[in-house]
Amino acid sequence: MVDLPSTEEWRQLSAHADTVRGQHLRQLFAADTGRGTSMVLTAADLYLDYSKHRIADGTMAALMAVARRAGVEERRDAMFAGRHINTTEDRAVLHVALRMPRQERLEVDGHDVVADVHAVLDRMGSVASRLRSGAWTGATGKRMNAVVNIGIGGSDLGPAMAYEALRDYATPEIECRFVSNIDPVDLFNKTHDLDPSRTLFVVSSKTFTTLETLTNASAARQWLLDGLGSEAGDDAVARHFVAVSTNESAVRQFGIDPANMFGFWDWVGGRYSYDSAIGFSLMVAIGPDAFADMLAGFHAMDEHFRTAPLEQNMPAIQGMLNVWYNNLFGAATHAVLPYSQRLARFPAYLQQLTMESNGKSVRRDGTPVWGQTGEIYWGEPGTNGQHAFYQLIHQGTKLIPVDFIGFAESTHEAGEQQDLLMSNCFAQAKVLAFGRTAEEVAAEGTPPELVPHKVMPGNHPSSTILAPSLTPSVLGQLVALYEHSVFTEGAVWGIDSFDQWGVELGKVMAMQLAPALTGSHAPDLQDQDSSTAALVRRYRGLRGRPA
Repeated sequence: MVDLPSTEEWRQLSAHADTVRGQHLRQLFAADTGRGTSMVLTAADLYLDYSKHRIADGTMAALMAVARRAGVEERRDAMFAGRHINTTEDRAVLHVALRMPRQERLEVDGHDVVADVHAVLDRMGSVASRLRSGAWTGATGKRMNAVVNIGIGGSDLGPAMAYEALRDYATPEIECRFVSNIDPVDLFNKTHDLDPSRTLFVVSSKTFTTLETLTNASAARQWLLDGLGSEAGDDAVARHFVAVSTNESAVRQFGIDPANMFGFWDWVGGRYSYDSAIGFSLMVAIGPDAFADMLAGFHAMDEHFRTAPLEQNMPAIQGMLNVWYNNLFGAATHAVLPYSQRLARFPAYLQQLTMESNGKSVRRDGTPVWGQTGEIYWGEPGTNGQHAFYQLIHQGTKLIPVDFIGFAESTHEAGEQQDLLMSNCFAQAKVLAFGRTAEEVAAEGTPPELVPHKVMPGNHPSSTILAPSLTPSVLGQLVALYEHSVFTEGAVWGIDSFDQWGVELGKVMAMQLAPALTGSHAPDLQDQDSSTAALVRRYRGLRGRPA
């Protein structure tokens, strides 16, 4: 693998960063009055303004030289060709195949996966249409009015985020809810006011062995049977449950008809999967046509990433700017601030996409990484965040790059509210960039003793992403933009962005430890560390069990 810090491209980038670091965005805009219209890019329906970043003449050229030296383009082409770029699991990485048009063809290990994808989409569409029309009925003959998705991680965060984002496109006849936490309160909150005779559960687990998902699914099955009582026939579970899985025998054993099982593939990572069968609940909500529009939006950004030169490539630009701040400016976190209440769950979704993908400390060849990887992503919708944490971004001591996301039109126009919302978005980006000097504060008549407290240092970088409105297609474009930005960063850092061994170890340890908490006799904890052993004993005592 390339030892990137020892390359001439990285040395030049590092030297360039030293010259830019001392320049304020006020100076950069004064030196180039046209950067507000030159440092912009359009891809599909998304308009990116990256002019408020701490970059100067030559920065993007130096960043893209590093990207090329790191092999971003070659690794991108390998992904789209179906090569096994997930090296630790020896798998292809083909979430892009999930949204390829029906007429395209992509072979993985000699098999056309696009045909498989559309076969599953067709089956999903058929069942979703039956649910939406009322043709699918439960054990008592009633049509469904609630769909409860049971999953965790990528089987929950993606569909839940997208359902909220596209709720204005959803049928009012069926409400979707999402259960993920093994905490029994989660399932209770999502089911206590539902009618069991009109509720369908979607159990999403590739292996049908995930602890949290199967525990919740079993509890949901009991809730259903208890609620139906004497009306529950032998086929009650089959009429109120569908599965997204590849384990047909386990699905059948649970009581679900395999005809209502939708499969997906090992080349789809969970955090990249809501546009697969994992999004079945979303398809029920918004309908097969709108779901297809969303896939088309994904594909439009995929094609842009695949074909555009790096210098005009939106995901590559966003990804390399993240490398710029993470590795050369010491930024540890990244805020995503959507000025849309419908994107309230988007930052949480991005947390898994970005941090599970790039939270790695070794490279693909097993050697330690050469620098920091994986920013900490966080955020809230504007304007709520303005009254919570923006203070720290404006006047604190942390460098926090920001992504502002906004729309020209709301799905619920009301007077001037959308205009006021977006004026806040643009104003926040402006103040972060340019701040307010002591002289400007004093000129407003501020008492001298208060002037230092009202100074805004500015020089805080941000991108602004603007789209016409939040449609299914635009949501797909946004998600794909971040997917490929994550890809770009991972390629530069030399890591495998598509495994998650840290998550796997936690699952194994939880299964090993569970009997010590639940057993009827005091457990033997000699193999545990003193802290874990003491916590287990304390917990068992609080539960009234022998410790």
